[in-house]
Amino acid sequence: MLNEKVAVVTGASRGIGAAIAEKLAANGAAVAILDIGNLEAAEALKGKIADNFGVKAMVYQCDVTDSEQCVEVVKNIVSEFGKIDILVNNAGITRDALLVTMEEENFDKVIDTNLKGCFNMIKACGRNFIRNRYGKIINIASVSGLLGTAGQANYAASKAGVIALTKVTAREFGAKNVCCNAIAPGFIETDMTKDLQNGEEYLKSIPLKRLGKPEDVAKLALFLADEASDYITGEVIRVDGGLAI
Repeated sequence: MLNEKVAVVTGASRGIGAAIAEKLAANGAAVAILDIGNLEAAEALKGKIADNFGVKAMVYQCDVTDSEQCVEVVKNIVSEFGKIDILVNNAGITRDALLVTMEEENFDKVIDTNLKGCFNMIKACGRNFIRNRYGKIINIASVSGLLGTAGQANYAASKAGVIALTKVTAREFGAKNVCCNAIAPGFIETDMTKDLQNGEEYLKSIPLKRLGKPEDVAKLALFLADEASDYITGEVIRVDGGLAI
């Protein structure tokens, strides 16, 4: 399905990012695994991909908030793999607090990682996509960016920004045969949500009455990375069990 394609996944050492990297590899893509610090887990994922799927995988340390690092890592990936076909912007953090008590530093950190990081990677990969006249960009947004979530002014704002950035990128890159779409997960079972307070209350608001799994997001990422979605761009697709209906 993705044979001879090269995918870059940020924040790929665990959770949704790891599930997406594994799903793309299982369908034939070579994978560049990017993470800021959890390199042991990233290396373990690399080994798992190589053993199970027989495709090339490499680990790169990258702080997506640093534009120079992004440019350098992308340069190294293209040197090692020859090209980039798929970019999955998954790296993200939370620093939750009510708006009036939120520290400015935590607002800035979340915006820098979730939104600016996405911008940095798209920009760093952009010339590769334009030169090759092909690319699939998949941005991981959130239903929080659609609905707003109390206690997440920073996170919701960052993900709403990712949605707007997705639409702009789709317009600017479309003539070069580059598609850009966003996935908006709801409550997914990851390390980021395992300590979620009032979990039972959240379940009441989900029509499917369960939390999602990283695999649920990875399946959609595979579709958006594949030629089956070649005429879809600028879309925001929810994976939320009906939460944001």
